[in-house]
Amino acid sequence: MSQPEILVLYYSSSGATKNLARLIAEGIESVPGVSARLRTVPEVSAVCEASAAAVPNEGAPYAEYLDLQECIGLALGSPTRFGNMAAPMKYFWDGSSSEWLNGALIGKPACVFTSTGSNHGGQESTLLTMMIPLLHHGMLIMGIPYSEPDLMSTKTGGSPYGATHSALGDIRAPISPEEQRLAKAQGKRLAETALMLLQKK
Repeated sequence: MSQPEILVLYYSSSGATKNLARLIAEGIESVPGVSARLRTVPEVSAVCEASAAAVPNEGAPYAEYLDLQECIGLALGSPTRFGNMAAPMKYFWDGSSSEWLNGALIGKPACVFTSTGSNHGGQESTLLTMMIPLLHHGMLIMGIPYSEPDLMSTKTGGSPYGATHSALGDIRAPISPEEQRLAKAQGKRLAETALMLLQKK
């Protein structure tokens, strides 16, 4: 039997959220007995005839709704768009009615993460609004506890609601050491909880 997987589902336009996703996956895979399944979502377009290629040119494959059913937990990431998740990620969740009706995600643990171009770019409101569809799906939302010392000392990203990154004005700022440790800690905590819940079934 293959080992259980946690879905790390993200959308990234400049690469910052993708880098956070990889760090969370690293934290997940630091826990024996579980692995990370990295997936992304395609762009959406206001032009009805436009469509994305079936397979992305690089990076993680596009998510399918089957990924939601097969995972034992979920880490959901998106850059901030005016204090909310980006349209491609919202579009994906808008199409998940079948999984909601079937209760595919009920009782599974989840966490959220985001990146912005500034320290005050709507990180926390984005994390909170990303939780809403997960709560509707019956997921168990997890944050980052203050037992993580970087949460108190970070001068860049980091939130009790989930891992964040401040890419600053030119969106090229590297992920800080504090942000890296918080992302890995979040992935590790999610994996440990998912395995614990799986063993109780």
